[in-house]
Amino acid sequence: MTLYPINAGNFKLDGGAMFGVVPKSLWQRTNPADSNNMIDIAARCLLIEDGNRLVLIDTGMGDKQSDKFFGYYYLWGDDTIDKSLKKYGFHRDDITDVFMTHLHFDHCGGSIQWNKDRTGFEPAFKNAHFWSNENHWKWATQPNKREKASFLKENIIPMEESGHLKFVGLPETDILSNSELGFDIFFANGHTEKQMIPLINYKGKTIAFMADLLPTAGHLPIPFVMGYDTRPLLTLDEKEKFLNMAADNNFYLFLEHDAHNELITVQHTEKGVRLKETYTLNDL
Repeated sequence: MTLYPINAGNFKLDGGAMFGVVPKSLWQRTNPADSNNMIDIAARCLLIEDGNRLVLIDTGMGDKQSDKFFGYYYLWGDDTIDKSLKKYGFHRDDITDVFMTHLHFDHCGGSIQWNKDRTGFEPAFKNAHFWSNENHWKWATQPNKREKASFLKENIIPMEESGHLKFVGLPETDILSNSELGFDIFFANGHTEKQMIPLINYKGKTIAFMADLLPTAGHLPIPFVMGYDTRPLLTLDEKEKFLNMAADNNFYLFLEHDAHNELITVQHTEKGVRLKETYTLNDL
């Protein structure tokens, strides 16, 4: 098995929204804001090469939305999925599976693209199956008013219409072991219903793809919860449980949204679980 970081692009989000009720005087120490109060955000996906299978975890925003839409997110840098795949000798047609941690637009938008004459939409990975879970799919396709702006129909419905949509099973507890994709999955419900956190056994280590359970290293303190989370008190419990497990077992945490830290480990301290070391996948 080989893992590759795939950068689908960079953008900016409001620092206050990213840290909820936490004062700026605290969060700006790790995530400095610009003059518009915006902080750097990555859409760092993960490619798993395992035998004949190429699994891409999340796909970023994509490029099919309007200029007005992207104007809200201050895109920066020149990274794309295609450039990142090419760097490692791959093409999007090589992807066999696209696994979506959840269906918010910044995690799944790149899964679907315009067709050639721009009259409709089609899968951006024509040979891939798209993976979600039944509970989250229902949550996303019948959205609540809070999340409706994040669940865009053009990102979601074409997956089902393609006939390539698949669901992983749901666990009796928090973790689904030995999923069909070859890795365990931790389910978290604080950010959105049944968000999936892959736990990948790699070179004898556990790599956890943190998605929005831990957006950046600056979110390590338990109360540092995004304003975007639908059930913030539940996020508190899930973060505490997961980070204690990560510190106890020396997990490597792959950060999807941290523009400056790709991979971290954590440790127990008097203040709770905190940053231990930073890495890249190349270091492993």
